[in-house]
This record gives sequence, C-alpha cells and structure tokens, in this order.
Amino acid sequence: MARKKSSNLTEAELRLMNVLWKKKRATVGEVAAALPGDPPLAYTTVLTTMRILEQKGYVRHTKSGRAFVYEPVIQRDQASASAIQLLVSRFFGGSAGKLVLKLLDEDQLDAEELERIKQHISQGE
Repeated sequence: MARKKSSNLTEAELRLMNVLWKKKRATVGEVAAALPGDPPLAYTTVLTTMRILEQKGYVRHTKSGRAFVYEPVIQRDQASASAIQLLVSRFFGGSAGKLVLKLLDEDQLDAEELERIKQHISQGE
C-alpha cells in the first residue's frame, strides 16, 4: 500500500528549505553545495526533492539560462506554524495548552525561557 502524500515538510525537505530561506534564491547546484554532509547529497537527489517541494507549493522556480532558480513561496514562520498545528492536532487532541504543559513537564526550559513565557502569559491577560 502506497504511503499517503503529505503536504508537510519531511526532514530532508526541511534541510533544503533551510538553505533556500537563508539564500532567498538558489539553483539546485547552489542548494546541493550549501548542504552539510559527507558524502554530499547527489545533484539528482536535490533536484528531485526541489521538484517535490514545488509540487507541495513550498517553492517556485524561474529559468535563468539553462538553470532553474528556486525561491521559497512559504516562509519559515508559515511552515513552522503548520508543523505545530499538525503536532497539536495529532498528539495533543487539538489543545495547544496540553502541548505547553508537556513542554513544561519535560523540564528542558532554562530560567530565561521560563521568564519569557511568564511575561508572555501576563501580557495576554
């Protein structure tokens, strides 16, 4: 049975998007060169992933000579908001509060982060 196609970013797609968000515009070769990794990702792998990102609506391309130049259509904050919505929906029954409580329970926040959260909460009241 084939896996259902997701409109959310996979880990591999996110790596490419991080390059595009940083560079604003790039060819497949430029994206491939900017990716960390040894051995580097193959050009064809990056090209295929860029095409998938375009099908999903995350990037678009223009032609520059023989090369396609890709640029993000979806900004980082939009992608992160979508990922958070999926997380909240799938694991926390649609409750953002349950997600926040889980994060607080995990005790991975430092004092500065906790203080920022407290200020944010008090400003919302």
